Amino acid sequence: MPTHVQAPTRITAAGNKPKLIDEYIGRVNTQTEAVSVAHMRSPGGWLEPGQRPRFDEYTVVLRGLLRVEHEGGQLDVAAGQAVITRAGEWVRYSTPTEEGAEYIAVCLPAFSPDTVRRDAAG
Repeated sequence: MPTHVQAPTRITAAGNKPKLIDEYIGRVNTQTEAVSVAHMRSPGGWLEPGQRPRFDEYTVVLRGLLRVEHEGGQLDVAAGQAVITRAGEWVRYSTPTEEGAEYIAVCLPAFSPDTVRRDAAG
């Protein structure tokens, strides 16, 4: 039988400014460990700690610009574009423009605080 997800759960975000994360499918909202699907809205100037997650992340930018720093440089992913980051890669996400960004993130397996492996605060 299909599962009707009637509303997301708001998740607390890491970073220097408030960011909205609404998890539709994942460990918190549907107790799904295989995949998570979340709607993200981050303000201009938002920056989160770097991470080396244990999951692949597929991100589609709906509005604004998402910057993805990686060990080899950085990518600016604009509205209508997507980026794939692989498990074990070091990445850091930010929204450097005034507009911020809105995007959908899909993580396989599902995101969890234990598997994101954020950089230690320095």
